[in-house]
Amino acid sequence: MHALSRGTTSTPATIAVPPSLFLPVIEAGFPRRLHAYWPKCQEKTRAWLLEKRLMPADKVEEYADGLCYTDLMAGYYTGASDEVLQAIADYSAWFFVWDDRHDRDIVHGRPAAWRLLRDRLHSALDSPGAHLHHEDPLVAGFADSVLRLYAFLPRTWNLRFARHFHAVIGAYDREFHNRTHGIVPTVEDYLRLRRLTFAHWIWTDLLEPAAGCELPDPVRKHPAYRRAALLSQEFAAWYNDLCSLPKEIAGDEVHNLGISLITHEGLTLEQAVVEVRHRVETCISDFLDVEQEALRFADDLADGTVPGKELSTAVRACLSNMRNWFSSVYWFHHESGRYRVDSWEDRSTPPYVNNETAGGK
Repeated sequence: MHALSRGTTSTPATIAVPPSLFLPVIEAGFPRRLHAYWPKCQEKTRAWLLEKRLMPADKVEEYADGLCYTDLMAGYYTGASDEVLQAIADYSAWFFVWDDRHDRDIVHGRPAAWRLLRDRLHSALDSPGAHLHHEDPLVAGFADSVLRLYAFLPRTWNLRFARHFHAVIGAYDREFHNRTHGIVPTVEDYLRLRRLTFAHWIWTDLLEPAAGCELPDPVRKHPAYRRAALLSQEFAAWYNDLCSLPKEIAGDEVHNLGISLITHEGLTLEQAVVEVRHRVETCISDFLDVEQEALRFADDLADGTVPGKELSTAVRACLSNMRNWFSSVYWFHHESGRYRVDSWEDRSTPPYVNNETAGGK
């Protein structure tokens, strides 16, 4: 099945979307948007990856643009200032590199290297300024991106972001244990863990600097707002599982909703694909329902005062970007070289990673 991609290049291309991954409701009901700053953002993130030594120069040259990391963020946080989008895009690129290091530490049996990195990231999160020149480029790059993100909103937001990312690091540690011990989590255990390894609340937190406003707790925790945020992230995590299932089966992965369904619910591969797709489609329909309730909530915040109007506008901006997440995630999975397993020489080894067999540089 073919669909027209409209966003990341000057010449729209026809992208082949496999029938099992084709979502007509996304293509028809979630128009793709892209931040006007995207071309510059891509250029600067590429330079940042080189400057921070997060990817070897040859990998950056050959793969960075095709991985579409900046495309994903530029299609999500469309209302952000250029400076905010750049900080988020660099942080996102770092996140993907970190995910690859985590994977290679598992593949090459480096538990000590992983534990050291885990502890260093916890420390850098609490004091990024003290880790800007750390010997490990992954730690230094993390400190740089976090320090920049901390500059946009008050300390209360920074503390919340740190709390949420400490939980993400902990979840990656649990995934490390599961994968090294061959433990496939039950479906319910996996769903809970996935909300953390996919960093649901981090990407939701970043809606606020993109909107230029820290949302007060009663707003963030309003049932409609929180539900809309969760559904946008669940869609992304489960659609990622659907798209990456071949790659992760090839790599003897244990962390994928489809793999949990096969292992613990007795589904065949074909049945698991159908079930994950059903969950993905349910996320979309549920979001469309709760989105209307959340928009009414945003309208109610405009109480005739200037602060009320500003808060209402910020909430609407956040909701608009939640909606953007659906189309951005969808097209990312069909454009990024991260998921083109069939084109790799070794289906278990991504060509864009530094696949050293020892150390943990």
